[in-house]
Amino acid sequence: QVQLLESGGGLVQAGVSLRLSCAASGLTFRSYTMAWFRQAPGAEREFVAAISWGRSDTYYPDSVKGRFTISRDNAKNTVYLQMNSLKPEDTAVYYCAAALYGIVRQTSKESYAYWGQGTQVTVSS
Repeated sequence: QVQLLESGGGLVQAGVSLRLSCAASGLTFRSYTMAWFRQAPGAEREFVAAISWGRSDTYYPDSVKGRFTISRDNAKNTVYLQMNSLKPEDTAVYYCAAALYGIVRQTSKESYAYWGQGTQVTVSS
């Protein structure tokens, strides 16, 4: 049974940094493209970052490029999201997702088969 467990969320002030973690189990982690999505109240779930299987290529939308960094540790079956210079508009529930041999530039949530339960990130101004 595949499980993705996010952690590291919280309430922070604007401008600070936060690192999210997602521990995966029940899958061959190195074969999965891993991604982070987020969903604010009343909004659609949106793509935040992805890191590919194999070469660990990364991809970001313009809204977070230069502020967020995704990384993975295949030995620990864990993917991370380092978030710097947080803004109030980054407030959302952040979800980890996995796609077997996924394409890193595929940003649609339908491309990802497995999802975590999410972790809340709240950024106050």
